[in-house]
Amino acid sequence: GWCPLSPTGAQTTQLLVEPPWRLAVLWDRVTLTCQGSGTADATTWYKDGQCWGQEGRTKAAVNVKGTYWCDRPDGGLSPPVRDSEDWLVLQVPAQVLLEGDTVTLRCRG
Repeated sequence: GWCPLSPTGAQTTQLLVEPPWRLAVLWDRVTLTCQGSGTADATTWYKDGQCWGQEGRTKAAVNVKGTYWCDRPDGGLSPPVRDSEDWLVLQVPAQVLLEGDTVTLRCRG
């Protein structure tokens, strides 16, 4: 189907990951939650740059390798979340990190 993309601008839409790792792995049960301004019914989901068929939902379960985004008309396109099926993955917390922050990394294999 046809998916509208928000105009480029302030990016207030966020894609939350549970478990909270930016690079998810397929053997985890991963739930993505789209948060941002605008109505939840207007949420559009993308997988690998294509419409993903989860329109109007704020949460989506992920069990297929790919790169995921969500879009809200008033908030823009979220930063991407990648789901990996690699044998060895270095996971980073799914949060904004600033220089000087202490970070816990997790190696999964």
